[in-house]
Amino acid sequence: MGHHQTGITGASNRDTDRAKTGATDLRVERRPNLPRAGFDALDALAADLAKLDTALTDLAAQGDEAIGRSVARMRQDLMAFEPSVTLLGQVKAGKTALVNAMAGWTDLLPSDVNPWTSVVTSLHLTPHAHEQTHRAAFRFFGADEWDRLMQKGGRLGEMADRVGAAGEVQKIREQIEAMREKSRARLGKKFELLLGQSHDYGYFDKNLIERYICLGDLFDEEAQSTDQGRFADITKSADLYLRAPEFPVPLCLRDTPGVNDTFMMREQVTIQAIRNSRLCVMVLSAHQALSSVDMAVIRLISNLDARDVIIFVNRIDELSDPAAQIDEIRQSIRETLRAQNGPDEAEILFGSAYWGAKVLANDIETMTEDSAEALLNWAAKAIPPGGEDQSPAQMVWDLSGLPALFRAIGTRIASGAGREVLTKTARNAMNLANSLTVSEAITVSAQGGLPDGIDPHAIRTALDAIADRHLTALKKDLSGIVASYHARSDRAHGNFLDRATYSLIKHLETHGEAPIWSYDPTGLRMLLRSAYTVFGTQSRNAAQRRYDAAATEIAALYAASFGGVVNGLGIEAPAPPDLAAPVVLGQTIALDFKDGWWASWWRRTRGYKAFAESFRAMIKAETDCILAELKYDHADRLQVSALKTLDGFLQEQRALLTDLANKATDGTDAVDAALSIDEQAHRKRALEDTMRTLSHCAA
Repeated sequence: MGHHQTGITGASNRDTDRAKTGATDLRVERRPNLPRAGFDALDALAADLAKLDTALTDLAAQGDEAIGRSVARMRQDLMAFEPSVTLLGQVKAGKTALVNAMAGWTDLLPSDVNPWTSVVTSLHLTPHAHEQTHRAAFRFFGADEWDRLMQKGGRLGEMADRVGAAGEVQKIREQIEAMREKSRARLGKKFELLLGQSHDYGYFDKNLIERYICLGDLFDEEAQSTDQGRFADITKSADLYLRAPEFPVPLCLRDTPGVNDTFMMREQVTIQAIRNSRLCVMVLSAHQALSSVDMAVIRLISNLDARDVIIFVNRIDELSDPAAQIDEIRQSIRETLRAQNGPDEAEILFGSAYWGAKVLANDIETMTEDSAEALLNWAAKAIPPGGEDQSPAQMVWDLSGLPALFRAIGTRIASGAGREVLTKTARNAMNLANSLTVSEAITVSAQGGLPDGIDPHAIRTALDAIADRHLTALKKDLSGIVASYHARSDRAHGNFLDRATYSLIKHLETHGEAPIWSYDPTGLRMLLRSAYTVFGTQSRNAAQRRYDAAATEIAALYAASFGGVVNGLGIEAPAPPDLAAPVVLGQTIALDFKDGWWASWWRRTRGYKAFAESFRAMIKAETDCILAELKYDHADRLQVSALKTLDGFLQEQRALLTDLANKATDGTDAVDAALSIDEQAHRKRALEDTMRTLSHCAA
């Protein structure tokens, strides 16, 4: 079990100084100013979002009450847009210090969290001012999660039990019992009652944060007097909401605990955190750029697109010669990622959260001597010509790597999640604007030019037929794709078990039982990822074809129903839902261990047949849960989302077309009928301007 723990070599004494610092009050109103370097891409995104919001406001003013309600929902979705960035890495790589610096705080989150806490902490930063900005929410583990830990020792205990490692199981049980007793000592009779609950506050300060995410010491009188760490054992996640006017758009920074914990609870909560983010920053320590512990993180991020991963090498202020060492570290990281099938094309950045914190605290003069020397060493290489004209604070901020990190994050958000929300919202709004265009044309043509005998009932019937046909067809298409995906995944799983079992038997026949055999599960992960990727591509393509076909038929129905007044009208089809990254493939399984685990299993097994049967059963049990999550949870979610998107699109079109048909048959609104030619022309020009803006945002 010792391989789950690691230290940072060469760390400075400032970590010890921080650990000795007691909980201090830190009210959100005393937030320092965050330098705005590196926000170019996010600034451009914010401008596009504002332009789209203005167009939506104009659209609502031009439409009726129904359109106003639809636009209000769209504007609300735009306001709620909050891309998230998950920071991953080993304990003491400096993730929390980096999150603090990125958020513009010097010491908001405690950066000396004890390795036994399993808390994902999300900072929700928003430039918008509203009543709910400064608040906190803490969620506790559910009773079922706690029972799994207590009864089975979490995933690590389950693996040990399958392997037959009685000694390991006993160690885990002893550690769990100690953890439970410590929790009971802190919480008393409230312990079981708190499971599955949450605590919400209309404020937060550092004392409150430390009570939930920073594990205190039962024998530390100072910690006990401040209630430090009271709920830390059972806290699963923490959400802090605060105003950050320097950020162009809202942003969620998600700080995850290191995955190298005793019970692998952290690995599970980290997997969930990655699922909830489109972008991950892997934080490494310059002293231990890619340790054996980080291999677990590499397995997780290897299932993400390289563009969705940024590697930030922190603590370069502790290097003796960063100008020379950084290139060597970069090359070493690339080689390790390549060897471990990781995202070797991911962008690698270097910096120091410590330097960033010094700038935020307006305290660069008190930097430690070693750190100051490292800063000057790195500046000689990293500062471009002309950069010497900056103020010392600006120069240190650039050298901290934070502007480069913001630039990398902003570029990816703007071209990814940001572009998607702009396109989706603008397309939906264009369909509303198109209905307004038809409505204006109906008003102008009220005295003639409309087809005779427009029948709202016939239009609804035709729409129902279109909806039924395309929803049924999409269900059938997706069902066939899923069946093919299940067969391919099961085949890959079975073939892997066959190959591994054959390799084991051949090893036994050739070498006997003395040398311990091991087998790399990378092949299985790659096959399952390939099958999942093919499934996702086929599903999204099938959905897009069906969406486009439905939009074409609806446009034809407009033409058939309203004749020449809708010439050139186009209906914008929705975009298919995204495929969730298969992060669960990176989950640790027994085959990932190359040490005492296999030795324990090996010594307990006797006979070639027993070896083969035990191995196959153990690895099948280990990988069945991964396969089931990909085959059912992920696949079902994509199916449901694809069908829901199509149904929502059809429902919206039904409402718009029905309203237009009623208007055409019931006569124009009295206000509309009373408009002069000039007023009608003005409304037409305003609507055309709105459409141009929407088209630009949807492009």
